[in-house]
Amino acid sequence: MHTDGIEVTTGPLGQGISNAVGLALAERHLAAQFNREGFPVVNNTTYCIAGDGCLQEGVASEACSLAGHLELGNLVVLYDSNGIQIDGSTKLGFTEDVLERYRAYGWHTLSVEDGDDDLAGLERAIAEAKAVTDRPSIIKVTTTIGFGAAKAGTASVHGAPLGEEDVAAVKAKFGFNPEEKFVVPAEVAELYRKRAAEGARRQEEWDALVERYKAAHPDLYAEFKRRCLEGVLPDDWASALPTFTPEDKPVATRKLSEIVLTALAEKIPEIMSGSADLTGSNLTRWKGAVDFQAPSSGLGDYTGRYLRFGAREHGMAAIANGIACYGGIVPLVSTFLNFISYAAGATRLTALSELRVIYIMTHDSIGLGEDGPTHQPIETLAMLRATPNYLVFRPADGNETAGAYYAALRQTRRPAVLSLTRQNIPHLAGSSIEAVLKGGYILQDSKAPTGKPDLILIGTGSETSICVDTAKHLSEKYNLHARVVSMPCTNLFDEQTVEYRREVLPDGVPVISVEALSTFGWHKYAHHPIGINTFGASGPYSKLYEKFGLTPEAISKKAVAIAEHYKTTPVPSLHHEF
Repeated sequence: MHTDGIEVTTGPLGQGISNAVGLALAERHLAAQFNREGFPVVNNTTYCIAGDGCLQEGVASEACSLAGHLELGNLVVLYDSNGIQIDGSTKLGFTEDVLERYRAYGWHTLSVEDGDDDLAGLERAIAEAKAVTDRPSIIKVTTTIGFGAAKAGTASVHGAPLGEEDVAAVKAKFGFNPEEKFVVPAEVAELYRKRAAEGARRQEEWDALVERYKAAHPDLYAEFKRRCLEGVLPDDWASALPTFTPEDKPVATRKLSEIVLTALAEKIPEIMSGSADLTGSNLTRWKGAVDFQAPSSGLGDYTGRYLRFGAREHGMAAIANGIACYGGIVPLVSTFLNFISYAAGATRLTALSELRVIYIMTHDSIGLGEDGPTHQPIETLAMLRATPNYLVFRPADGNETAGAYYAALRQTRRPAVLSLTRQNIPHLAGSSIEAVLKGGYILQDSKAPTGKPDLILIGTGSETSICVDTAKHLSEKYNLHARVVSMPCTNLFDEQTVEYRREVLPDGVPVISVEALSTFGWHKYAHHPIGINTFGASGPYSKLYEKFGLTPEAISKKAVAIAEHYKTTPVPSLHHEF
């Protein structure tokens, strides 16, 4: 946050109003959790200024539809309707009745016809909107873009400077000295000083309220202080993380995620989870969770910690950004990995805004099976891994799934994606929660007589166990000794010391990576990436792994050829890439 008092300001249109829905949602939730009679310690209205372009974007429609359903009466949107966008008049492509649409969403609607001059009317409209507490409000304020300028009301003033001559004319028209620049009139400075004093007085009143709250409700205050004022997790939260052994039965990592989330939800009350209409597939709702719903719905209440986003992936991510911005809540939101592409505009801003949002993305490869190439992600992780300030996890078993949550929750200024399987996979000897913090580690070393492996196999997610089986196959059939490296998070591996990275991936040893996704980006870590650079196919997942050559036998044949090649060819160093 660069400016006090402004929680978010976004570049891509539609994101800000969607963030505002998240801010209002967070206020309702924390108020329901912490407020007691006579102690409204959480009590604010969320204001948002939006324009024609904002309301044209689909993400705004998704978020505002949900806001109406949730009856977020603490949200007031000022819609600057100036009839102009970059291409020219909005009549070129935007002639709907916006307020009718918002009434259909369940919003309270108002209009101010002369937004250029009728400041009293604007003030009355805001007061009326604040008084409506069972619905969000939108106020259509009809204005003139570039009001007072020579090209007022045209697209020419949308993104271009007015120029010296027109700036001088505008200053003269409104009673300013056109020769002066960067001058704040004394009466304006005085007005702001008075507002600052008023703000300080209200801050003192709130601080006093919180002190009384502390005396009346000490346990609640302690939790309020930890979550909302200090923004720290409970001291012993990590003790809730479950661990697993190779003797435990194979389980899909989406199910393991549910097990971990259930344990953490009890320990970390600020966790709010949700899904874009895939709760039964994403497994993001723990037993006993209450839905966040308007109390009038009979479906839950505002204390609820489970969010039903409907099929609104983009809106979900943008709302989660607003929730994270508000503070006191850690949002975890979910859909199929392939459909995070629907939400990419918002998820990119999660990283850019340095927000702790955790994306629980299931059905992470061709392993989802018969849904076919429309649902099977190929390029998705490559896109996410390429996004700055992101942590992308693809855990290989139960310990790594717990470790992914551990690593993600420890972050306070960057988001994480957990990429999880639909199919069952085994728990692996050598995995651990702590190892995930390194991003990549030696899961199973070779038993080469020389102490140096003949090959290194890097696996992620469901392909890590395939690498373990491949190493066994290479040893038994070809007398080749392979080290297996698990790489649950390339981003964290990149942050390790060069000495550690060389220890895991030493020079002079051919490296093969195996992932049932695009090989794009893997040449940074492997001499020969094995993956899928076409769209997927429909069929049982085991058959698909055979079709795409992701079996121990198929990988072994390639590994033998690679080992043979490097008997007469120097192995290039990978570490200059780091």
